[in-house]
Amino acid sequence: MAHIIHRFDVGGMENGLVNLINQMPPQTYRHAIICMTDYTAFSERLRRDDVGLYALRKREGKDFGVHGRLWRLLRQLRPDLVHTRNLATLETQFTAAAAGVRARVHGEHGWDVGDTDGLNRRNRRLRRLVRPLVGQYIGLSRHQMGYLAEQIGVPRARLDQIYNGVDTQRFHPPASSDDRRALLPSDFAPLDAIPDALPHVPSHAPPQTLIIGAVMRMQAVKAPVELARAFIHLRELLPEAFPRLRLLLVGDGPLRPAVAELLAEAGVAEQVWLPGARDDVPELMRAMDLFVVPSLAEGICNTILEAMATGLPVIATQVGGNPDLVQAGVTGSLVPAADPKALAAALAGYLSDPERRQREGQAARARAERDFSLAAMVQGYLRVYDKALGRVPLGQ
Repeated sequence: MAHIIHRFDVGGMENGLVNLINQMPPQTYRHAIICMTDYTAFSERLRRDDVGLYALRKREGKDFGVHGRLWRLLRQLRPDLVHTRNLATLETQFTAAAAGVRARVHGEHGWDVGDTDGLNRRNRRLRRLVRPLVGQYIGLSRHQMGYLAEQIGVPRARLDQIYNGVDTQRFHPPASSDDRRALLPSDFAPLDAIPDALPHVPSHAPPQTLIIGAVMRMQAVKAPVELARAFIHLRELLPEAFPRLRLLLVGDGPLRPAVAELLAEAGVAEQVWLPGARDDVPELMRAMDLFVVPSLAEGICNTILEAMATGLPVIATQVGGNPDLVQAGVTGSLVPAADPKALAAALAGYLSDPERRQREGQAARARAERDFSLAAMVQGYLRVYDKALGRVPLGQ
C-alpha cells in the first residue's frame, strides 16, 4: 500500500504514520511512503527496512507536473491501496484513480492553518468533488466525523473513527525526582543561549520549581504566542509563587523568534527554556508538572496522548478533538481558544494545588493505557483497509 503525505517531517500526523507502520504485523501489508515535497531525518524513526520512501519535490504554489510524477510512480509501484492524509494531499485521489489504484482511503487528521473550522468554500468544494473517489474515510475525532458527514455529505457507512495510539512504554511517568529533572539545564536562561545537546546532569533549580510544559510546532494554529502571554499573566495572578515557575516550550517553527522576543521583553527570559525540536521528548515530558495545548484547532493531538501517558494533567483548548481526550475535572481542563487570561487562570488553579495535579495525572495515565493503545489503533486501520479492499462487507 502507498501512503501519500505532504512532507515527512516532525509532526503529529507523521508520528502516527510511523507508529502505524512500526506496529503493524509485517505479513499484512508492504508499505511505501510518497512525499509530495520531501522527507527529513524523521524518517529514521521507521523500524522496518522494507518501507519504500519517495520524494516528488513539489514546487511551491501550483505544480501540475507533480501529478505526472505521482502517476508514473503509482504505475510503477502498483499498490493495492492508496491512503491520502489531510487537505494537502486530497487532490491526489484523482491521480491515484487515474493510475488504476482500485482501493482508496482518505484520513482527516487536523485542520489547515488557513481554515481552522473547515468552512472555506474552496476547500469544501474540493472535498465534495473528491468524495465519489474515496472508498473509506477516517476521521480522528468526533468533530471531524460530524464535519465529514454533515458538511461534505459522506455516507456514514464510509466513515470510520480511529483514535491515535500512544506508546505507553516510551511515554511513562518518572520513576523518581532525579529522573524528572535530569535533562533540564541548571538555570532556565537565557532562552536560546542553551546548547541543543545538554549533559545529563541534575538540575540546580529550586526544589519547589514547577514546570509548565508544551510540545508543538511553533506556527499560528498551535498558538505558542498565546501560551507565552498566559505565562506572563501568571505574574499578576501568582505574584509570590511566580519566581519558582518555569515554562518549557519544546519545538521549532516560524513563530519561535516572536515567542522568544515577547518573553524577553516581559522580563521573564530567565524562567523560560525554548530548546527547539528535540529527540528526547519523553524524557523532557517526565520533567514537567503540567502540560498545555493552546491550539486554535486540532484533530486528535498526539502530544496530549503522550502527556497523558506520562502521567501529566493536561490543560487544552476546547477545539476539535481535544474534548475527546481531555476529561474536564478528571484528567485535566478545557479552556476557550485564543484567551490567554482564561488559560492563565486555569494554570494558576493547578499550580496552587499539588493534590489535584497528582490525582488528575494518575487518571490521565490510566486512561491512556485503557483507551489509547497502539494495538487498538493498528486494528482500527486494518479493519478500514480490509473494508476498502472489499474483504469486509460495507457497514461492518
